Amino acid sequence: MTTIEKTADAPAPRSGAQESEPLLQVRDLHVEFHTRDGVAKAVNGVSYSVAAGETLAVLGESGSGKSVTAQAIMGILDMPPGRIPQGEILFRGRDMLKMSGEERRKIRGDKIAMIFQDALSSLNPVLTVGYQLGEMFRVHRGMSKKDAKAKAVELMDRVRIPAAKQRVNDYPHQFSGGMRQRIMIAMALSLEPELIIADEPTTALDVTVQAQVMDLLAELQREFNMGLILITHDLGVVADVADKIAVMYAGRIVETAPVRELYKSPAHPYTRGLLDSIPRLDQKGQELYAIKGLPPNLLNIPAGCAFNPRCPQAQDICRTDAPVLHDVAAERGSACHFWKETLHG
Repeated sequence: MTTIEKTADAPAPRSGAQESEPLLQVRDLHVEFHTRDGVAKAVNGVSYSVAAGETLAVLGESGSGKSVTAQAIMGILDMPPGRIPQGEILFRGRDMLKMSGEERRKIRGDKIAMIFQDALSSLNPVLTVGYQLGEMFRVHRGMSKKDAKAKAVELMDRVRIPAAKQRVNDYPHQFSGGMRQRIMIAMALSLEPELIIADEPTTALDVTVQAQVMDLLAELQREFNMGLILITHDLGVVADVADKIAVMYAGRIVETAPVRELYKSPAHPYTRGLLDSIPRLDQKGQELYAIKGLPPNLLNIPAGCAFNPRCPQAQDICRTDAPVLHDVAAERGSACHFWKETLHG
């Protein structure tokens, strides 16, 4: 996790976000996996949207449903065992869940692209990076191998890979972790998509390289006015790049807010726990805070609020009634029965 100085001041709002109609709207999305042990409910009614030039950060611990939601958007879920029993995924007003496989393939890569968290396993180890970058142009644009290779060099230059002309013939293992992640960014940008989903793009990178990768993403987003969904568990990464945040727990969104307001005054105990767990420079030598307990088994999600076994504020109603996403303020929501106490606590 990135170490940042946590102060009373929340991060300043970004100026690059554009107010416009959403590029993408996810509405009441449900995803489940049928296993030998039962049905794992990975996503349970998720709704969010992102517009051109806007960055939505989706936060939560491993297993909260962040990546599964992204895979459903991209149409790359393994089905079976995966299944989408209900919901809508609207891209520019069209429900992608009702499209044919061919229609979704035309959107994937061309209009919506994804940066995966493990660059080494996402790249083919027996093909040069130039060949893999050029494949997008050969398949989607019908370019010759020579022209596609030239575009690959251009992309590598754009994401600041040194000596791109010489390194275009290198293999993934010949690059550092940070450089491989730049190649993944270049691949996602190759067709100039309108929306990019970045799934834990800074995992396993050191703090300095994390900052470089996020700065590069932000710069390219401004250049192309793309929408960006940033999936992460690291609040330190989010602070300077996001416009708004959706916090997920056990397949549900438990809080939504503009980034500045969420850092200043969280309205859900889970969000408060995540913020309190950020290492602080003014607390050197002290024990780090951690949310007690573990995320629930998705085969057996607790009744009521799924967070109630770990919540310091839980009361009887939390164990029986699942809270809806209450309107806290403009563009703010909290799925907590006691959001007022949390917000002003």
